Amino acid sequence: MVVTEKIKFPDDSELTVQEINVTYPVLQAASFYVGKKCEWQSNEFMLCREEEKDARRCINEGKALTACALDFFKQLKKHCREDFEQYVRCIERSSGTMELSKCRKTQAVVDKCVLDKLNIERPAFGYFCEAKIHDSSRPRPKEEVPEFPDALPPLPKEKPEVPGKYGSRYLFS
Repeated sequence: MVVTEKIKFPDDSELTVQEINVTYPVLQAASFYVGKKCEWQSNEFMLCREEEKDARRCINEGKALTACALDFFKQLKKHCREDFEQYVRCIERSSGTMELSKCRKTQAVVDKCVLDKLNIERPAFGYFCEAKIHDSSRPRPKEEVPEFPDALPPLPKEKPEVPGKYGSRYLFS
């Protein structure tokens, strides 16, 4: 993207938001629950980015998504901390590639705690790949269709059309 003086960058105050400082195993362990709890905010943000074709116009949607995920981690810490930490330790130490399949027993304990205390059910395998309709309250952006001039102007009506010098250019006439 070429930057010119017409491009307006957001101020630092607009971009300042509390970050989620967690490690990769924590994100991997909590990804299904965060995805389920913040599904609407995530879909809204991704729809905005796709429609607007400019991430700067979707700052508020991104802030809402970050706030939702932060709220989830606070609730998880308050209600299911020990079980979740045990699950994360299992993911970190069970294999070199941090596979979830090695920790199904501890995952079941976390699933039950999150369902009972946070009312978030772990989605089924392939849930996030399913096609869904997202009903947004944002107005649809206006499509700017570029208008291209014709490459060649049409021939004048008074000029006669002359047959080709070597016959038709088509194989079959």
